[in-house]
Amino acid sequence: MNNRYSRQELFSPIGKAGQQLISNKHVLIIGVGALGSGCAEALVRAGIGKLTIVDRDYVEWSNLQRQLLYSEEDAKNRIPKVIAAKNRLTVINSSVAIEAIIGDATVVELEDWAQKVDLIMDATDNFETRMIINDVSQKVGIPWIYGACVGSYGISYTIIPEKTPCLSCLLDTVPLGGLTCDTAGIISPAVNMVVSYQISEALKILVGDMDSLRNKLVSFDLWKNQFSAVQVDKLKKADCPSCGNERSYPFLSFENQTKSAVLCGRDSVQIRPSIPTVMDLETLEKILAKNGGTVQRNPFLLSYTLGSHRLVVFKDGRVLVHGTKDITEAKALYHRYLG
Repeated sequence: MNNRYSRQELFSPIGKAGQQLISNKHVLIIGVGALGSGCAEALVRAGIGKLTIVDRDYVEWSNLQRQLLYSEEDAKNRIPKVIAAKNRLTVINSSVAIEAIIGDATVVELEDWAQKVDLIMDATDNFETRMIINDVSQKVGIPWIYGACVGSYGISYTIIPEKTPCLSCLLDTVPLGGLTCDTAGIISPAVNMVVSYQISEALKILVGDMDSLRNKLVSFDLWKNQFSAVQVDKLKKADCPSCGNERSYPFLSFENQTKSAVLCGRDSVQIRPSIPTVMDLETLEKILAKNGGTVQRNPFLLSYTLGSHRLVVFKDGRVLVHGTKDITEAKALYHRYLG
């Protein structure tokens, strides 16, 4: 055990002092899909002190091609990703404290979580959540690392409050949208490359070597053999609503928050209750069983399949309606079977 991190400590920019710093740090990862599971494993192997992982979804067969923490057994049993990830990460490094949260990264939760961490890693699958992370980062003063990939393309950028342009500053200049909700598929090398960029920047921040940060937005296409590193420091805007002189944090306001969302490339809609709730899954199972269809339940969620649709109900009241991208239809199914 004494030489567990010896090769990392031999790397002079980290050393023993840096390793001690890493072991005292707390990182928050939003999403434990492809990028999140890769980042989580790298941080756990590097000896991070505490890791908080947040994800609203469960493991499916299509995840196994690129999401390295999960197994066929996880997919068969529809285990929530954070639970499966924590189980695997604990086996990898039992000395790391891992907090697994099944749920959405909403404004209230993110503001609370951000108060307790040293760094936020973006591994989400939607742009709305990224903009909330961006505003929370600026409000609380916590750095975050943006990352996304689709097909063979990937992109990453490190945001340091009060120093670098934030994500809002880049919106008019850099093509950031359309990178996640896409039907183009994904190859694992693109995932691994983005993870490498994110983790290398994360380690610099965790050991306090801010001078070594990249300070550029990096993008690449592995299939087309293309690479770009863009200097974006001049894009910081004094009138930016998120990080400017008179900031209003627009993505933290209620009117910019949605209660329903089409999930990325999933033919599915998530519906989130307007008020916090705790679902009695055992009772719900008995009620739905009377309506026909197929009901399956594990300690974390209930799955109800009827015809071409499947409703997955979590304890916090969130429901994933599979088999439709139409929010109106999804809400109709939600109200029909769940009241």
